[in-house]
Amino acid sequence: MAANTSNYKLSAAIANLKYNDLIPYPNASDKTTREFLQKVVDILMDYIQKQNDRNEKILDFHHPEEMIKVLDLKIPLEGVSLNQLIHDCATTLKHQVKTGHPHFFNQLSSGLDLVSMAGEWLTATANTNMFTYEIAPVFILMETVVMTHMREIIGRCWRKGDSILAPGGSISNLYAFLAARHKMFPNYKEKGIATIQGQLVMYTSDQSHYSVKSCASICGLGTDNCVMVPSDERGRMIPAELERLIVDRKNKGHIPFFVACTSGTTVLGAFDPLNDIADICKKHGMWMHVDAAWGGGLLLSKKYRHPRLSGIERADSVTWNPHKLMGALLQCSTIHFKEDGLLMSCNQMSADYLFMQDKLYDIRYDTGDKVIQCGRHNDIFKLWLQWRAKGDDGFEQLMDRLMELTEYMVKRIKEQPNKFHLIMEPEMVNVSFWYVPKRLRNEPHGPSREKKLGELCPRLKAKMMEEGTLMTGYQPDDRRPNFFRNIISSAAVTEADIDFLLAEMDRLGQDM
Repeated sequence: MAANTSNYKLSAAIANLKYNDLIPYPNASDKTTREFLQKVVDILMDYIQKQNDRNEKILDFHHPEEMIKVLDLKIPLEGVSLNQLIHDCATTLKHQVKTGHPHFFNQLSSGLDLVSMAGEWLTATANTNMFTYEIAPVFILMETVVMTHMREIIGRCWRKGDSILAPGGSISNLYAFLAARHKMFPNYKEKGIATIQGQLVMYTSDQSHYSVKSCASICGLGTDNCVMVPSDERGRMIPAELERLIVDRKNKGHIPFFVACTSGTTVLGAFDPLNDIADICKKHGMWMHVDAAWGGGLLLSKKYRHPRLSGIERADSVTWNPHKLMGALLQCSTIHFKEDGLLMSCNQMSADYLFMQDKLYDIRYDTGDKVIQCGRHNDIFKLWLQWRAKGDDGFEQLMDRLMELTEYMVKRIKEQPNKFHLIMEPEMVNVSFWYVPKRLRNEPHGPSREKKLGELCPRLKAKMMEEGTLMTGYQPDDRRPNFFRNIISSAAVTEADIDFLLAEMDRLGQDM
C-alpha cells in the first residue's frame, strides 16, 4: 500500500533529475530547486490541514512487520530521482501519527504551534551550531535574552544567574546534578572521586522522572544512593519522610547533598511542596533542584502558579521544558541556575582550538565551553519567535485555557459516574481515570473491580489505535493497576473534543 502522491508529482522536466541538480551543486538551477522545495512545502501544508481536520484519523495503524512491507526504506546503491524523494516525503507523513490532531491526548508534548514550526524551518535552513557567538551571533543573543526572561519569571533574585538550552529534560537534570556536586566539591573535576571522603547521597520522590535516578547511575553514585522518598496519595513528596531519610543516611556517615523536587510529575501531574523542602535543604546544607520540565509552564499563569510552584525561587536550579506545556516544537528544554558561573566552572575544558581567548568580541557570549556536549542544536529561535508572537499575556491565556479544559473534563467525568471513575482531582492537565464497561457498572468499586478495569486499559487502547480516531495513554503506578492518564496540552483542543474523547471511549469499550 503506497501513499497517494499524484498531487505531488514534479514536472516532467525535473521529475527524473537527481540530488546534484539542486543547489549547491554546479549544474543546479534555481528553477529546479524552487520547484522541488515548493512541492515539499505543499506536502507539509496538506499534512497540517489534515491533522487539524477532526474527520481525519490520527493514524493508520500497522504492526511493525506490516509497516516494513508498506514502506520502501532500503538505502540504494545509486541515488533515487527527485520525484521519488517527493513520494518518500508524502509516504512518510501518510503513516506518521498526527500528534497535532485535536484528538491526540497521548503525550505531554502535543499540538502544533505554527509560529514555533516556522521558527524550526528557519533554524534548519540556517543550520548553525550554538557553541560560539562567532557563528551564531543572532541566536546566541536571543538565547541570552530569553533565558534571562525565564529566570526573572522564576524569581527576581534569579536574574543574574545562568541558563542553557539542553537536549531534553533528562540532560537538564544531569546538568543540575553536576553543578551541585561541583559546588560542594570543586576539586572533583580534576581529582575525581578521591576528593570525596564518604558516600554521596541524593534524594527524589518515588514519583519523579526516571532521569533523576539515572544521574546516580551515570555519575558514579549508584542507584542505591538515589533515595526514593515516599509520596502522599496525590503523588507529592512527603517532607517529613525526606528529612527522616536524610538523617538516617547522615547517621551512617554518608553525605546527603542533592534533593530533586518535581513540579508536575509525569503520571499524576503532582507538585512537591517546595517551601517545606527548601526549609529542609537549607537546614542540612543541600542543593535543591526543581524538575519543572512538565509543570514549569504554569509559572506564566497568575491564577495557577500558586500554590503549585510557590517556593521555586528558593531552589538552586530549575529544569523547564517549553516543548511541553508551552507548546514549543520538540525539542526545547532549559536548565536554569540561581548562581552565575557554575556551568562554566563545572564543565569548562578550555579547548583552545574552539574557545580562543583573544577573539575580537566579548568571549562571554561563547556558550560551548559551559556545556558537556560542545556542539548544540539551535533550539532557541522557535521559542523566541513563539514568545514574540504570544507575549507573556498570550502564554498566560494558553496556560489558563489548558487548565480550564482540564476542569471541564473532570466535570464531564463526574457527570457520568456509571461510565467513568475519576481517580483524583488533578493539580495539572493530567486527568487520571478508569473507563467502566457495561459489565462492571453495577459492581462495587474496590480492588477486584480496579484489577478488571486495569486489564481493560490496554485492550481499549488497542481499539483506539486500530480505529485511529483517538489516542490517550495508560499506565500503572505503585498504588493501582493500569489506568488512563489523559493529557490536555494542545491549543487545538476544545470542550467538544473532550466530549468526543469520552463518547468515543464509551463507543469502543462499552461491550468489552
